[in-house]
Amino acid sequence: MPHPCAASHAPFTTLRRTGRPPPSPPLLIPPRPVRYPRPAAQHQPTKPPQPRSLPAPKTQKKAILSPMARPVSPAKALAVAVVVVILAASSTVLAVHDYGDALRKSILFFEGQRSGRLPPNQRIRWRQDSAIHDGADAGVDLTGGYYDAGDNVKFGFPMAFTTTLMSWGLIDFGRSFGAHEADAREAIRWATDYLLKATATPGTVYVQVGDASRDHSCWERPEDMDTPRTVYKVDASHPGSDVAAETAAALAAGSIVFRDAGEAAYAARLLERAAEVFEFADAHRGAYSGSLRDAVCPCYCDYDGYQDELLWGAAWLHRASHRREYREYIKRNEVALGASEAVNEFGWDNKHAGINVLISKEVLMGKDEYFQSFRNNADNFICSLLPGISGSGGHPQIQYSPGGLLFKVGNSNMQHVTSLSFLLLAYSSYLSHAGAHVSCGGGGAAASPAQLRRVAQRQVDYILGDNPLRMSYMVGYGPRYPLRIHHRASSLPSVSAHPARIGCKAGAAYYASPAPNPNLLVGAVVGGPSNTTDAFPDARAVFQQSEPTTYINAPLLGLLAYFSAHPDPAQQNGRD
Repeated sequence: MPHPCAASHAPFTTLRRTGRPPPSPPLLIPPRPVRYPRPAAQHQPTKPPQPRSLPAPKTQKKAILSPMARPVSPAKALAVAVVVVILAASSTVLAVHDYGDALRKSILFFEGQRSGRLPPNQRIRWRQDSAIHDGADAGVDLTGGYYDAGDNVKFGFPMAFTTTLMSWGLIDFGRSFGAHEADAREAIRWATDYLLKATATPGTVYVQVGDASRDHSCWERPEDMDTPRTVYKVDASHPGSDVAAETAAALAAGSIVFRDAGEAAYAARLLERAAEVFEFADAHRGAYSGSLRDAVCPCYCDYDGYQDELLWGAAWLHRASHRREYREYIKRNEVALGASEAVNEFGWDNKHAGINVLISKEVLMGKDEYFQSFRNNADNFICSLLPGISGSGGHPQIQYSPGGLLFKVGNSNMQHVTSLSFLLLAYSSYLSHAGAHVSCGGGGAAASPAQLRRVAQRQVDYILGDNPLRMSYMVGYGPRYPLRIHHRASSLPSVSAHPARIGCKAGAAYYASPAPNPNLLVGAVVGGPSNTTDAFPDARAVFQQSEPTTYINAPLLGLLAYFSAHPDPAQQNGRD
């Protein structure tokens, strides 16, 4: 999918050029030859990390990791390719990662993205109240929620997807969150409280607050924001099945989280609202970018149609309610809504791969053989991600960089890395519980759940610093991380440090400055390398690589929680 708002950053680029031109961005390129030395860091850890040896693969009935076997079967070739990407990605010693610390920081990032009145226990102290009158012009309360990225607009489509993915992580791996479970749940609550407000008017979903074009022509703190807080909605006359059904999915998934936490009344409220919103989405079909094109495009256009969100919403309502009507809806609409399409894509716009993995649990648990086609689709999707299969010509959209990073053509690549890795982990969990494996094609190639977990863990480790640049792409984690992220609140002085207002145009000087951001947005994961060279410009202006988003972090919560409790991917999941 295209990087959101790629065109709408252009107005600010023009504004920036009215001041002193910024220096050329410092492009960080991996040194040659392949043995990458660790660059000196300004702040070295007290104790250097100890080497981490990858566990020796266990023998499987299929997909034995044995490169010496002759002849090499498709199963063995696939398994060897997986290991090659893991081991050959970097010839340096891998670090021992503190996944628990990374999880804590990844959750903390969401506090830096909060809109509205901040609670007394706010831990990102350089942020203050903002947008406290959102919705007032339309006679509704739309305060709260999250800013999606480095700007000050509240986009409902990615916010709902963020909520669904955070919830899925807690649903499947809740026990692994340990001491961080309550904080993760509060991050979800901040979103679900807002989504309840956005759906409080029957037959209407408020889907955006803020004029994206005007917002992106300014560089100012959310606390100073004076651009129009225009409210946009979908209703029967202006349909938006995609954003409404994703909102229903978020509310349904959130209901499971709070039901499991013993908050029955709140969970019931979320589930009831989810059913109402889904009914509206299905009854008034259409893409919201058709109704609100000038407002939501190019930032969050619906490029892939609304059909996948309808199936996605029904799947989450079925999981949350166990009501037969949603199972029948999926069966009845499987073909019409294109359940088997685009199985190697998953993100805020395209839910097909997620649908197949989510519904496959029913098949693997022996609860519904009718959905076997979803299991087949999920297997095909998983195979498209595995090294040796993905790059063999069958799935040219999936590549791996020399450093081992999963890569899809486009920008903000980490959104693909975290969301696809989460699906690998979730599917491995379902397979483990069922004692099953993934079949890849008719040549006998197969992959075990442990292999899927290894690939997912390799991606997480790359984000945390096991990469050619030896740089963590999570702000505040490790000795070296991005310092000039594309984020208004982080790059401008805080209100406590600079009480005077910084106007729309006055922020240009801070945007163009080569200095590191004054406020550390701990836990933010940036877009990262955007091509197969593993290079990264630590530059504010290169928003495609330096901007964090909520939907990069959301699937990372479940991944970090799981690996904090199960650092050895060869072990079986057990029940999480």
